[in-house]
Amino acid sequence: MISVEIRAPDLAIVPFWDALVRRASPNVFMHPAALCAAASAGFAMIHMLLAWDAGELVGLWAMRERRVAPFLPAFLVAPPYDYAFVSSPVIDPAYDVLPAFFDAIARAPALPNVIQLKLIDGDAATFAPMMAALNARHGQMLKLSERSRPFLGGEADRKRSGSTGKKLRQDWNRLSALGAVDIANERAADDVRGAFEIFLELEARSWKGQNGTALLSHEDDAAFARRLIGDLANHGNASVALLRVEGRPIAAQVLLHSGTMAYTWKTAFDAEFAKYSPGALLIDKITDTLFAAGITQIESCSPEGSFMEQLWTGRRTTIDVLADVGRHKSANFALAAAAARGYAFLRQQHHRLRGMSWLPLPKRKSLAVTRS
Repeated sequence: MISVEIRAPDLAIVPFWDALVRRASPNVFMHPAALCAAASAGFAMIHMLLAWDAGELVGLWAMRERRVAPFLPAFLVAPPYDYAFVSSPVIDPAYDVLPAFFDAIARAPALPNVIQLKLIDGDAATFAPMMAALNARHGQMLKLSERSRPFLGGEADRKRSGSTGKKLRQDWNRLSALGAVDIANERAADDVRGAFEIFLELEARSWKGQNGTALLSHEDDAAFARRLIGDLANHGNASVALLRVEGRPIAAQVLLHSGTMAYTWKTAFDAEFAKYSPGALLIDKITDTLFAAGITQIESCSPEGSFMEQLWTGRRTTIDVLADVGRHKSANFALAAAAARGYAFLRQQHHRLRGMSWLPLPKRKSLAVTRS
């Protein structure tokens, strides 16, 4: 008999979470430590849904409460905080938890019934049951978008031969001619925090820093990111890989870990070494290390068009859906749909204008490129 409780993020749930992840498809962005970091930083009002069976945690999903404007009704959003790139729930495959989750939301008088599910993994084991549970409610539902993202599902998805493999080998040899090259990826929490500061500085010196989109460009974002990575590192779920030449870090890859899945959360590199493709070299080399350590899949956390597409052939589907889990039609659904479409349009225009701003500046070609 499944029971569902809805509560604020709580680190006391971590031991139950650790047991759940050993049985379920992981999602590091749902880790209780990450949820607590976001909530404590005031980054989001997060509601954590917990499904229990006889004292055993069999499902966890978190969403945030959001308003487009103070005078408009609130709705629930997944992922539960900014800088989370996968919003799928973590569910024991032996249990049909999603109908109970949606029932609990519909019954909770303080929660909105309209849910905007963004960045859902369309290839995750939880996606088909999610759609089935929503369809069974016969409520309003709208697919907002569907797109693919790079995903490394195993060694066969790596481009190790052909022109890509040849270029990686050539770049590594050229870089090695400058001096001793090594890769560090320490897992001790203090080491991770130190390496993350190196990442922040590299990102701030890149085009993101010039455009004001680096983490250090916003005090609140930087404070949250430091806590997120530090707290995850305390539980062994984060690290920062560094590519170094003669001890000097020239590229940094922030990695998150959950079960047998790794996540390439954010990348930055020194523009001075751009011609050696240091970001791509670091990803290629650290993949060998991750696979040797028992990782079987790597989530890119990247959109279409990122450099990960040049390294991996694997793809996963990302889907955004808007749904009303209430028993009756609501005007809030129409408002949320209009807001989602408006946001998508403004984001598209922002990216278009940002791309145009590069055109008059030839020197931008040599600037470091980081992924969001």
